[in-house]
Parts: sequence; structure tokens; C-alpha cells
Amino acid sequence: MQFHGTVHRYGRDIDTDVIIPARYLNTSDPAELAKHCLEDLDTSFISRVQPGDIIVAEENFGCGSSREHAPIAIKAAGVSCVVAKSFARIFYRNAINMGLAILECPEAVDAIGNGDTVSIDADTGTITDETTGASFQAQPFPPFIQEIIDAGGLVARTKAQRA
Repeated sequence: MQFHGTVHRYGRDIDTDVIIPARYLNTSDPAELAKHCLEDLDTSFISRVQPGDIIVAEENFGCGSSREHAPIAIKAAGVSCVVAKSFARIFYRNAINMGLAILECPEAVDAIGNGDTVSIDADTGTITDETTGASFQAQPFPPFIQEIIDAGGLVARTKAQRA
């Protein structure tokens, strides 16, 4: 899995209520959720995000409620990968189940700036800040998790295996 995009950088403890506010949970339509992704934190995010862009955040990204709407909104908004120092446990698993790539790499988070261009080789865990030339090493996913993300999520992978 290869990702390449512009970084949208955020702080610590970005909770699921900020990723997708509860007032929009009356739908599970990814396109509708994407329209409201991060709007309470960054009103310009949706107008700036481009397909393939990358979110970089501090500790405890995705804390709060266990709603799967949060990774769906991020992915549907066009974000290809989230890199953080750490993720809330339930968000981590929900992201994988929804097919959103996420990597933990504190060193990369400390060095990568908002607006930098980053490329990620998720197969090897290599994160490269193309703006500065710096390179970082995250733990790559094991093959079974790569399969889930490549398929677009756990349900899509299961359907493909059963077909």
C-alpha cells in the first residue's frame, strides 16, 4: 500500500465527537458523513482536503465513543492514512475494519509539519516527509490487516473471500 498527500496536522485527544459530530449520526452514508468531517475542529478541512491527503496527529487520536462513523467520515473525505503518536483502541480497530490505514510513529509526528507532502509505504512502514527529506519507520501491518485495508474493510474482504 502506497500513500501520498498533503498533511493536515492536529493535536492530541482528537475524539470521535470532533471527527464526526453527534448531530450527523442520523445517517451512515459515507458521502454525507464526509461533508462534516472535523468541522467542529477545523471548519476549512473539508474545503482543503484532497483525495490521498494524510492526517498527522498527536496522542490518543479517536478517543471517545466507539462509533464507526469516525473512520468512515475520514476515509470518505479523501484521507488515505492517519499517522499519530497513538490511537484509542476502539478507533484503531474500527479504522482497520472500515479500511482506513493508520500508523503509529511518534518520531514522524514530532517532525512532520502542517502542509508538508508525505509519502507512505505501508508495506514496509516507511514514512517520508518529501518536504524535508526526513524518513521515519513505523511498524508495518501484518499481512492479514493489510488484506483488510486493501479490500476496503473487513466486510468487503469477507464478501470477496466468500465469492
